[in-house]
Amino acid sequence: MLEYFKGPKGSWIWLVIRLYLGYEWLTAGWHKLTGGFDASGFLKGAIAKAVPASEGAKPVVQGWWAAFLEKFALPNVGLFNFLVPVGEFLVGLALILGFATIFAATMGMVMNFAFLLSGTISSNPNLLILEFILVALGGAYAGYIGVDYWFRPIWRSFLTRIFGKETATAKATA
Repeated sequence: MLEYFKGPKGSWIWLVIRLYLGYEWLTAGWHKLTGGFDASGFLKGAIAKAVPASEGAKPVVQGWWAAFLEKFALPNVGLFNFLVPVGEFLVGLALILGFATIFAATMGMVMNFAFLLSGTISSNPNLLILEFILVALGGAYAGYIGVDYWFRPIWRSFLTRIFGKETATAKATA
């Protein structure tokens, strides 16, 4: 049964998942890019959710993550005001086009984990599960119906020229 998912015949399943995920990321990023995004309120809210258990609360945000947000993310909120919307938009665009699909889905997972660690549930678990399925089951065929069909062989050839040997990349070829 899994062989079906690891071949060109199963690529249609990955295309549907990719298009859904891409649409979700692209629209989220676009709304932030065009609507004036400021992460400082979100970061302050996440830090406030890290009330220590000794004070009688059940913390939603782990202390180590709250420390990262307080000591690095909040002082550099300008960087995050740029990275979050642009990252969301580019992940969505790459998934829709099927370009660097595994990398794009992995970066989507990184953002989903960051949002979950910050105490935001929303659609993050759903997206995370679909991204994991896309990477774990779809593998090289996740972008087979997309730009990856042409890009992956070129990338493999480039790596072979650089390292002088065959690289251990997935089997999907043009």
